[in-house]
Amino acid sequence: MPWPVLLLKDVGETTVHRALADERRTRIVEELRPARGGLDVQELAHRLGLHENTVRFHLGVLVDAGLVGSRPGERSAPGRPRILYSLRPAAVAEPRDEHRLLAAILAGTVAQRETGPREAEEAGRAWGRYLVRRPLPLVRVGDEEATKEVVGLLDQQGFAPEAVAGEIRMRRCPFHELAETHPDVVCAVHRGLISGALGELGSELEVEQLDIFVEPDLCIARLRPAG
Repeated sequence: MPWPVLLLKDVGETTVHRALADERRTRIVEELRPARGGLDVQELAHRLGLHENTVRFHLGVLVDAGLVGSRPGERSAPGRPRILYSLRPAAVAEPRDEHRLLAAILAGTVAQRETGPREAEEAGRAWGRYLVRRPLPLVRVGDEEATKEVVGLLDQQGFAPEAVAGEIRMRRCPFHELAETHPDVVCAVHRGLISGALGELGSELEVEQLDIFVEPDLCIARLRPAG
């Protein structure tokens, strides 16, 4: 299997990663982790300092992702029982990435090659062209629409992106630790991914530069017209 595959999210994991991309949902999971008997919306809202309706919304996302389950609590008085939420068995264990060590070894090996960063970016371009939704024949996709498509692709991969005035801001790096260790390889893949997707869409935009860790949770891909 080509090593860049390890730097992309498996399609089957996309929903889970998107569910955990929001800090509030991550906090809900952390509150539920030790609460084996479950917690209701009111208790979660109190602990997190959030409105109950906000908590209900985020619980719904976690339930849809298969991370959280619900059941009626025991009734101590007449009326509707409380609904208790708890982590599903597969989510109770601490997060574990079986590919982390292998990815680190392969990224380190590629980083030692003189042509490693360039090859990493080219691999990213190839995957960007492959993963993005292809336009219909003879249909020209405008730069704004192309940017939205790329943002959607990055969102599926767990980057929590947004488009802002010629930039794509990514608030979450799914490979943060690896990117800190080997930014010349990992970030080159991500730059290539964006460039390849834009190219496949027929956009005249290209990545002028990728500013990494502008803030601890922010990387910025700055776009410009090609040529």
